[in-house]
Amino acid sequence: MRHIVVMSLSASAGLVSIFLVDFVDLFFISLLGHAELAAAVGFAGTLLFFNMSITIGLMIAMSALAAQRIGRGETDEARRIATSVVTVGIVIGVVVGGAFWLSAPVLLDLIGAVGETKALAVRYLRIVVPTLPIMALAMVCSGLLRAHGDARRAMNATLAAGAVNAVLDPILIFGLGLGLDGAALASVAARLAMAATALYPIIKHYGGFARFDADHFRGDLRPIFGIAAPAILTNVATPVGAFIVTRAIAPFGDAAVAGYAVVGRLTPLAFCVIFALSGAVGPIIGQNFGARDYPRVRETLRKSMLFTGAYTVIIWLALLLLNGLVADWFSLQEAGRTLIFWFAVVVAPLFFFNGALFIANASFNNLNRPVWSTWLNWGKNTVGVAPFVWLGAIWGGAPGALIGQAVGGIFFGLLGVWLGFWLITAYEKGAADPDKGSSVKLLRGQPTSPLSSPRV
Repeated sequence: MRHIVVMSLSASAGLVSIFLVDFVDLFFISLLGHAELAAAVGFAGTLLFFNMSITIGLMIAMSALAAQRIGRGETDEARRIATSVVTVGIVIGVVVGGAFWLSAPVLLDLIGAVGETKALAVRYLRIVVPTLPIMALAMVCSGLLRAHGDARRAMNATLAAGAVNAVLDPILIFGLGLGLDGAALASVAARLAMAATALYPIIKHYGGFARFDADHFRGDLRPIFGIAAPAILTNVATPVGAFIVTRAIAPFGDAAVAGYAVVGRLTPLAFCVIFALSGAVGPIIGQNFGARDYPRVRETLRKSMLFTGAYTVIIWLALLLLNGLVADWFSLQEAGRTLIFWFAVVVAPLFFFNGALFIANASFNNLNRPVWSTWLNWGKNTVGVAPFVWLGAIWGGAPGALIGQAVGGIFFGLLGVWLGFWLITAYEKGAADPDKGSSVKLLRGQPTSPLSSPRV
């Protein structure tokens, strides 16, 4: 348990700075006292979430491919594959960023933005999305640093982004009177700072990148997309769920959307340790799985669940005490304040099931079943969101939609954990080949419940 706690808390430090950038942006915008401004940031943030999910998938590909070569002592090969991943990241950033810039009004129509709020959101997006190639460069460079085992410098890049954003937000928004445009420009500067801070140590300490070679690049596309494509698909499922919820809340007005924007930024900040846990617990599971120590794999899964439950209770109690203060900080109107209240009372404790799914997905990624993560994430963020959000909005308005999203995730959280224990037992009993990523073959006499697994 101590290893899990230490790894999660240390990994969460870098995540806090990433989530803090958006939180600070919205906080300073809310000080202007106009609900449509906060709502515009909320609408834009939902779409920017798609962008971030793509760059995270590319970061995962960089980390995995470079780490394999570094582990074999093939430093030149690592530099070469890094060049290919950076090239792919920049190209995807240009294409996706350009598409979002051109289609911003249409996308905002789909999500429910109207009138002045929509116009403001379009402006915000069209300032920020051209920097998607820079964000892709920052993220893949961070992945390369992690592949070298340099987690400290990777964390420094995210800390630099948070610091730049926190300093520039009040200067640009209030000092220069740029308002929403100032917040967008501060985000642009934060992305530039993150890219520079991640790129510099790669050049100084790790030999930089290899010269681009078209033949090698074409050969690298298959392994790059072999990892990046499923990682992107898995990550993109979450903003799809956020898109559905935002669309359901939009008819209840800018004040409700502003409240949901606060919830969207408060959630990852409050639960950053659980987000970090999914990344921290993966290597622990992977190492024990590689050693075929299945009781330790099962123990890691169980203790991760216990840690998630304990942390969720702590955050729930904190939010029960502080939800009114948070609403005051962001100058929320009645609809927004109500949303924050119900988030604290009902949604926060149900985040345990999201955490359970994060842990399950981490286990699948390290137990040779990564596609299970993709299917569960998409299931949770589509059929686990849409009907519950729709019914919740009918019965309880904007708070009902928010609660519906949380309730819909219960089943997939439980299913993910059940499958995780079931898969470990399948490996232990010889019902599945640990060296292959094929479907588990169910044998006669194999336990069908994790409850029948032997105790550790």
